[in-house]
Amino acid sequence: MSGTSQNDWDPGLYGRFRGLRLRPAIDLLRSVGPLPEGEVVDLGCGNGAVGPALKQLGRRLTGVDLSPAMLEEARATGAYDALVEADVATWRPETPPALIFSNATLQWLRGHETLLPQLVRLLAPGGTLAVQVPHQNNAPSHRLWLSLAEEFFPGRVDPGKLPGVLLPAEYHRILSPLGQVSLWETEYYQELAPDGTGHPVRRFTDATFTRPIKAPLSAEEQARLDMAYEDVIGSAYPVQPNGHVLFPFRRMFFTVTR
Repeated sequence: MSGTSQNDWDPGLYGRFRGLRLRPAIDLLRSVGPLPEGEVVDLGCGNGAVGPALKQLGRRLTGVDLSPAMLEEARATGAYDALVEADVATWRPETPPALIFSNATLQWLRGHETLLPQLVRLLAPGGTLAVQVPHQNNAPSHRLWLSLAEEFFPGRVDPGKLPGVLLPAEYHRILSPLGQVSLWETEYYQELAPDGTGHPVRRFTDATFTRPIKAPLSAEEQARLDMAYEDVIGSAYPVQPNGHVLFPFRRMFFTVTR
């Protein structure tokens, strides 16, 4: 994750939906082909949810993250040979990795036009960069947060701090000169269980997307925004008779082999 120690991530809140967040990572891992000699790097490892699966590749595994709280959770998995507290945008490996694996992290960083070629150049020859990012910003679950924040607290949200990605065609343009590229999207129809503290979609987005939206707001203002979101989110994502909510969530994947 790209959080700072001053605005650290909440592993408990993030981990509530561990299984739903893990499935795209496993799908990405399954797309990775044969690797050359070298270690595996979990770039933006977060709480280490994908660490045990990456460890099955039989390589030295290093996790990189800027969140101390998340790194503590990752350490508890026992999957990592090394954990590094560092900004993923400026991190550099000691030796060229065989695989740089980044699951739901790079959307927090800007400058993908320069960042992605930089990461590919760090790889060993024949190595792979494998990336998954949410592509959900145009969906009601995310648009409503922004529209409500602008309605109630105009000018308070910094657009530069919001997660975001480029169009798929842009990634193909950036990556195709660097190696063999595979690029695809998947929409996961996630079934969210009832949550006594609010609509499940609010709880899901609270763990990630809303962090920069709520950061400049007071506790009272955050509560007001939550209430406004709760008032409208059910029309986009109705609660089923069993209390569950069907939540379509789109993610973008790409791999490039140097």
